Amino acid sequence: MKTYFQSDIGLVRTCNEDSANIFNNNEQVLAIVADGMGGHRAGEIASSMAVENFEKAWHLLEKPVGPAEAEKWLVEQIESTNKLLFTHASDHNECEGMGTTVVVALCSSEFTTIAHIGDSRCYILGKNGLQQITEDHSYVNYLLKTGGISKEDAEHHPRKNVLTKALGTKESVTADIKTFFLESDDLLLLCTDGLYTKVEDQEIARLLVADENLSSAADYLISKAKENGGEDNISVVLLQQTALESEGNRL
Repeated sequence: MKTYFQSDIGLVRTCNEDSANIFNNNEQVLAIVADGMGGHRAGEIASSMAVENFEKAWHLLEKPVGPAEAEKWLVEQIESTNKLLFTHASDHNECEGMGTTVVVALCSSEFTTIAHIGDSRCYILGKNGLQQITEDHSYVNYLLKTGGISKEDAEHHPRKNVLTKALGTKESVTADIKTFFLESDDLLLLCTDGLYTKVEDQEIARLLVADENLSSAADYLISKAKENGGEDNISVVLLQQTALESEGNRL
């Protein structure tokens, strides 16, 4: 599996409250993107703590996991990380109200499992084009689902940044979990809203198709987000299944 990640402060913010990384273990890959929130750099603390907690747990795994084990493991780590962040915020006044989105991909040659909370997203670029895999946990998406607003209204809604779920803001939280199979050359994109609110899906797909080099593709995506304003931090993780890896049996 080819992998690459990049996180950029953007053009306006004074600090980067996004965190992203990719970790390998037992011939499997764990990729994570987190977008922190909270005053006095608390968002930066929340997102980095989330990534670090997942990393520690990931390297403790002594053997590869199957699909059911992957889902169970991700649920456990979401719960553990949420407790860690909630306790830290309770014990440190300067971190009151801190939290973070998170989207995590656990990938092997046989399956991919995604867990997410908040409005950081996972997309797949494959033979059917670019498809959004995750569903935003946001107030605007709730209004869209219930017919309260149109898609056009959602793009300019004054509360489009309000989340209905985040990691660390409540004592307990439940993540959305999905497991699926990646075809040969399918590309997985994890990103924060600093990308997709500035670059439309059609343009994201075009930029990814235009360059087979993952680092160049990530550069193009971030540059385009900056070209269109770059008011927020921008984080991108790219994972691509190779032909050799996908020759195994499908689930």
